Amino acid sequence: MSTHIPRVDFGRRVLVLRRRRIAVRLQWRSVVVCTVLAVAIACTAVLALMTGSYPLSPGQVLSALTGRETGIVHDVVVEWRLPRVAAALVFGAALGVSGAVFQSLLRNPLADPGIVGLSQGSYTGALIVILVVNGTYVQLVGGALLGGMATAVAVYVLAYRRGVQGFRLIIVGIGVSAMLGSLNTWLILKADLDQAMSAAAWGAGSLNGVSWKQVVVGGACIAVLLMLAGMSGRPMRQMELGDDAAASQGVRVSPVRLGLILVGVALTATVTAASGPIAFISLVAPQIGRRLARTAGITLAPAAFVGALLCLASDHLAQHVAPTPLPVGIVTVVLGGGYLGYLLFTEARRRL
Repeated sequence: MSTHIPRVDFGRRVLVLRRRRIAVRLQWRSVVVCTVLAVAIACTAVLALMTGSYPLSPGQVLSALTGRETGIVHDVVVEWRLPRVAAALVFGAALGVSGAVFQSLLRNPLADPGIVGLSQGSYTGALIVILVVNGTYVQLVGGALLGGMATAVAVYVLAYRRGVQGFRLIIVGIGVSAMLGSLNTWLILKADLDQAMSAAAWGAGSLNGVSWKQVVVGGACIAVLLMLAGMSGRPMRQMELGDDAAASQGVRVSPVRLGLILVGVALTATVTAASGPIAFISLVAPQIGRRLARTAGITLAPAAFVGALLCLASDHLAQHVAPTPLPVGIVTVVLGGGYLGYLLFTEARRRL
C-alpha cells in the first residue's frame, strides 16, 4: 500500500509570502507618510492661526483652542480664523479623495473633476441658485450637486461608445467644461453688478467669509462621503487591474463604478457650493500622495492628507503673499499649473 505525499509548490509559496511582505511594507509606509503629513498639517494650521493683522504667539493660540484664553484672543482664533482653517482642511481632503477616485476609475493621472467638467457643472448649478433663485446655502449645495450630477451624466453619455474609455471621457469632459465655462460667463455678464462681482470672486475659489455653519454642514456631508469612499477603497484598487480581473475576484463592477462616480461628484459639488471651484488640488494631491507612499495605484488616505495640506498652505499664501488677500483658487492654479506642466513633460519623455 503506497502513501500519497502531497506536493508542495515551494516557489509559489515563497512568491506569495514575498508579495504579502511587500504589501505590509507599503501599508506601513502609507501610515508613516500620513503621520508625517498630519504633523505638517498641524504646524501649518497653528501658523495660520498665529499670523494676520493681529499676530499671536503659539501659546496664545493653544490657550484659545483649549478654552483657557478669553476675550479678543479667543474671538480672533476661534471665531475668525479657525473656521477658515477647518474649511481648508476639510475641503482640501474632499478634493484630494475626489481626484483619487476619478484617477483610479479612469486609470489616468490627468483625470480630474475640473478637467472632465464636473467642477464647471457644479459651478453652473450654484450660479443659477445665486443669480436666478437667490437661494440659501442649503439650496446652493443642492444646485451644485444637481449641476455636477447632470454634467457627469452628459459626459458619460457623450463618451459612451461600446463602453467608456478614460481618454475619450477626458476629451469629452474638456469640451463640456469649455461650453459650461462660456455659459457661466454669460450668466455673470447678465446679472446685476453687485451679484456679478460677488459671483466672479466666489468663482475663483475663495474661503473668504466661510462661517461655522458652512463648515459644519459641509463637513458632515463630506464625512459621510469619505466613509463611503473608504468602504469602496478595496474594490476600487481591484478595478485598476481591469474590469474582467475585478469581476473574477467578486467585484460588482458596474454598481461599484456608479457609486464611486456619485461619491466623487458629491465631494466636488459640496466643496464648490461652499467655496467655489478650487482648481487643481484634486489633480495634484493623488499623484503626490502616490509618489510619497510609493504605491502601485492610487490610495485614498495619502491623497486626503496631501489635499488638506495643499489647500491650507495655499490659502495661507493667498492671504499673505500679496498686499490684498487673494482667492485661494488663484494660488492653487499657479501651483497646479506648474505641476501639470511637469507631469505632461515627464509623460512625454517616458513615451519617447
